[in-house]
Amino acid sequence: MPGATRLPIEDVLGAVREALTTANRLVLAAPPGAGKTTRLPLYLLEAFPDRTGKWLLLEPRRIAARAAAERMARQLGETVGQTIGLSTRIERRVSDATRIEVITDGLFARRLLADPELGGVTGILFDEFHERSLNVDLGLALSLDVQSALREDLVLIIMSATLETGRIATALKAPSVSSEGRMFPVETRYLGRPKGALEPAMASAIERALSATDGSVLVFLPGAGEIRRLTKEIENKLDDMIDLFPLYGALSPEQQDQAIRPAPPDRRKIVLSTDIAESALTIEGVNTVIDSGLVRMPVFDPSLRRARLATRRASLASVDQRRGRAGRTGPGLCFRLWDEAETLGLAKTITPAIETADLTGLVLSLADWGESEPARLTWLDPPAPGRIAAAKDRLHQLGALDDTGAITPRGRAMAKLPLDPELAALISAARSTGERALAADIAAVLTERGVGGVSTDLAERLDRFRSDAGWRARALRRQAQRWGGKAKPAGDPATLIAHVWPHAIARRRSGQDGVYLTAGGEAVRLEEHDRLAKADWLVVAEAIGMAAGARITLAAPISEADTLAAHPPETEDIARFDIKTRKFSARRVRRLGAIVLSEQPLQRPSGAAARKALTEAIGEHGFGVIEAGGVIADMLARIGFARKQGDEAWPEWAAEILANDVSDWLLVEDSGRIPTPAQVGDALGAHLGWALGETLDRLAPRTLSLPSGRAAPVDWQDEKAPLVSARVQELYGLAEHPRLGASGTPVTLLLTSPAGRPVALTRDLAGFWTGGYRDMAKDMRARYPKHDWPDDPANATAHEGRTKARLAKG
Repeated sequence: MPGATRLPIEDVLGAVREALTTANRLVLAAPPGAGKTTRLPLYLLEAFPDRTGKWLLLEPRRIAARAAAERMARQLGETVGQTIGLSTRIERRVSDATRIEVITDGLFARRLLADPELGGVTGILFDEFHERSLNVDLGLALSLDVQSALREDLVLIIMSATLETGRIATALKAPSVSSEGRMFPVETRYLGRPKGALEPAMASAIERALSATDGSVLVFLPGAGEIRRLTKEIENKLDDMIDLFPLYGALSPEQQDQAIRPAPPDRRKIVLSTDIAESALTIEGVNTVIDSGLVRMPVFDPSLRRARLATRRASLASVDQRRGRAGRTGPGLCFRLWDEAETLGLAKTITPAIETADLTGLVLSLADWGESEPARLTWLDPPAPGRIAAAKDRLHQLGALDDTGAITPRGRAMAKLPLDPELAALISAARSTGERALAADIAAVLTERGVGGVSTDLAERLDRFRSDAGWRARALRRQAQRWGGKAKPAGDPATLIAHVWPHAIARRRSGQDGVYLTAGGEAVRLEEHDRLAKADWLVVAEAIGMAAGARITLAAPISEADTLAAHPPETEDIARFDIKTRKFSARRVRRLGAIVLSEQPLQRPSGAAARKALTEAIGEHGFGVIEAGGVIADMLARIGFARKQGDEAWPEWAAEILANDVSDWLLVEDSGRIPTPAQVGDALGAHLGWALGETLDRLAPRTLSLPSGRAAPVDWQDEKAPLVSARVQELYGLAEHPRLGASGTPVTLLLTSPAGRPVALTRDLAGFWTGGYRDMAKDMRARYPKHDWPDDPANATAHEGRTKARLAKG
């Protein structure tokens, strides 16, 4: 093979071939540099010439996909588009001659939805699986479904640099093969966590690295912003023989190639990279790594209906991979900007995106697949049911799912677009061909950061996007035409977005330029000097940051009339329950989501408003606000006791859980009258259910019948519970100690004087009658001579504590 060199992966290729001869699944673990990405696919063509279909190589990032395709094509002496093909969202180079197609994982998931049988495909290689992107987890789940139901011959190979091989192989019931890779020793030096800004500390580390070594330096930073700031910090301080290159996803292919290719002879280079260079790319000539130990990742915030970028500590697997980049061609050096002890506290592996990302797209894909219950598919880490339910609710709001949860025609159209469901809905909900083309242009600008400039004005960004001669803009314009058709864009961007995304509508806060509240309840802001900052109403297409003060990065002004025409306001009565005065206040509000348009006070709340206010107060402050905390605590204590007595399936209740779910079980009257503690207790008993309630009354009764005839309350909350307080005379004639529950737990008896003062505590009444009672009775006869203190209480007649005179009268 032209240009081929022996790589560590060569040592296990025979084992791979042997495994795939008898199995259709394989797990391959190989560290960075082993050659799995570019050597294994080419080997599969040689090893299985009778399998004439294409092999798909899935990559989680465009830059890695393009680099892998070009490297394999060079080894064959060809260009991409011949034997080796490439498919990304903005680039496609594939021909009839293509046998290996490198494809991004998002495109693969949509191709699978369009063609579940994967006609003409021999096998799928899931590269860099350890990154655990949402699309790759979805792609694997669907591929396993296809393999088991439609294509037993389909080959699935899971490849990773830091794979939990045993766990994955067991879950997939697949053989596993491991490559040792090739790694030279790397010295690690810890520089301590920066106390101030990251960039000055990183600049100092770069200076140390250049002095300590003579090779090229790879620097890991959390994001493009840090890369740009560090570039400004050091670019004028470097030696003329040192080249400086950024490396992140939004750069042009030419810029990325400059960073990846080796430095010219007698020159050195510094590459400032995001985590993109951890394992998916090979950067030649690097013998020194400087690691910030940080990574920036999207974390979905349900309250914002969007992901926000969060800077986190990288995992142990990630920092080990970064360190290994220094030892690819010889001994290396790694500087870490944290203390050595902190390494022990790092998470072992990357958190799978399926645990943190927005699942709306995944649920839409599953609905298009015909699977409404994700649990029926095979997942390495199943998606949480609560997050699936939230995604279904959002898809219903977007018109992608109907009331039964089935996919709608609009949902089908959305699923065919390689976009986030919010953006897909923008296109699918368009009311004309011109508006659809406009929606596609908006989607293009929103999917590629920096396209069309950095203005916050959506109209300006669209104009610049349409006239931009750069490669990304040209590719995206072609893509937008595939999404939205070739009609001329027409319509108003603001009203289009407001129609589909009502939560994005925002109104300026009175007297505060640039400060807005969205209908979705998010506080957002513009810089005061921004030309949109004085607009009364905006549609916020994009914002970054936290809900308490997110920064608007793209918006369009809209009139109040157009806003209310798109979404007529609602009128609602709102009540508040004052936990100190235990009274309600109320007002009638005209609103658009969280935006209050007008309000007026009410004399008294409606029943529905009162119920909501009361249940919200209980949810926030607990049952003490209606003086029912004791009833709840008593019930929970009784259930806790009963749980220890048998096998019944008692609910895992806690006061906080009951308070949060109070609207599900406590009925508040339309009058808004506050329930009494007794009513709360009855409602909770009904919530428990008749059968368990009967069992609870038997095992942990509320009262204990005494020989005197009184039903004495059982205190289940005391640390000595079950505890019953009674006058000594009420227990005369009781020879055996009372017990409760299936286990016969003795009741703690708190015995009191005729005046109700404690005089004894016992869990052995028979022993007390023959022992401690005698001394107590002697003392009591002196204090209470009018009451009876028999010598043989176990055989005396019980009463409620009457005097001897009253007893004589009968």
